[in-house]
Amino acid sequence: MFRSFAGALVLGAALCVCDVVKSQEEPPQGVPGASSMLATRRHLFVVHDGVLYQFDVNTLRLLNTVRLGVEAPHPAPPPAPEPVNIAPPKRQPARAEPQVVVPPAAMTKMAANAVEWLVRHQDEDGKWDADGFMNHDKNGVPCDGPGNATYDVGVTGLALLTLLAEGNTVRAGPRRENVRLAVKWLQEQQQENGLFGTNATTDFIYSHAIATYAMSEAYGLSDHRPIKAAVQKGIDYIQAARNPYGVWRYQPRDNDNDSSVTTWCLLALASANFFGLPVDEAASKAVSVWFDGVTGPDGRAGYTKVDDPSSRLPGDHKSRFPPERGEAMTAAALLCRYSMGAESNQLMQASADLLVAKPPRWDTEQGAIDEYYWFFGTKALWHAGGRQWAEWQRKLGEALSTSQRRDGNFAGSWDPVGVWGETGGRLYTTALLALAAQTAGRPRR
Repeated sequence: MFRSFAGALVLGAALCVCDVVKSQEEPPQGVPGASSMLATRRHLFVVHDGVLYQFDVNTLRLLNTVRLGVEAPHPAPPPAPEPVNIAPPKRQPARAEPQVVVPPAAMTKMAANAVEWLVRHQDEDGKWDADGFMNHDKNGVPCDGPGNATYDVGVTGLALLTLLAEGNTVRAGPRRENVRLAVKWLQEQQQENGLFGTNATTDFIYSHAIATYAMSEAYGLSDHRPIKAAVQKGIDYIQAARNPYGVWRYQPRDNDNDSSVTTWCLLALASANFFGLPVDEAASKAVSVWFDGVTGPDGRAGYTKVDDPSSRLPGDHKSRFPPERGEAMTAAALLCRYSMGAESNQLMQASADLLVAKPPRWDTEQGAIDEYYWFFGTKALWHAGGRQWAEWQRKLGEALSTSQRRDGNFAGSWDPVGVWGETGGRLYTTALLALAAQTAGRPRR
């Protein structure tokens, strides 16, 4: 076993030599240089494109990078005498910094650490408490980052989705009891009219749609018939809340529409349809018409109309988190198109290019952190695949690996410093970024 990074360089050089030997044959078009990996008890070493990366094997934190080279078999010839009266040599361009490449397995590990954190902060009755989750931190410094107390239904739905995406169901998996409790609590929050939670807030449709989406996934992945009726009632409520000849916003049938709420409602309907529950086909047609109407020829989708940026709270929220730093609504529209079975076309490719041009970047000073955008963008570009997915996946891995907390009660979570962190809190932020990491670690079909 290697006990130092210097010792690992010997391995890195050997791996690099192997790669050079292998690459004597011309690689397939579009395929980057060969890569090699080795895991020890303490470290993960990755050689990629002539750079050796050293990660901590437990936390997957990047520790060191070293550019490797292969010695020439013969010494270079002596330099020629410098000519007289010639122009100065051209300045060589600066060498680009080596790119941080986080393997899919490392993304899955990050997501698993996030799920561990979520499980440690689940209440005994099955819910996740948006503003009181830190009460589980009995020893050490308790977590900060409470969210809005009215969002328990929504954050419980998001946390449940992370457990399901990890492979847990009501019937199987190491977290099946946590899944069962969450499903039971959400079912207990459902009213007779099908609404999960209450209509006490102006944007309660968000929480209902997310909870319905999570319950539909729990039903379908578990084949758990006892919750089928609850899921159908939730779907029926969504369909009844849709505006006549339109889509959704904050209140049922208020003749107002937006792309954000509509995306969550569509995800719930698409899940239910996938698992065989009856869904009104008119709803998906209305969503398609809506996104066609708010998407410009450049592929950019608006919030309530063409060129309408993502919403922000009153006050200085817009200046702290400039909407132009991301493409949340474009990502949401693209994800909905794929969820409705659309085949990739020129407009969708343009949308994907817009996302790649504004990749994830953990930058608190520029207000560039947008977990909402990163979640939608990751799921949409996973469907797109190809160059666009590869570029986005690399940037997402870099952003998440350098920012996930590894200390004390915070370990596995992400700080709620993004656009909606102050309202959703640490639970919301960690659940959305865990879902993004799970998608990034999953192989494409």
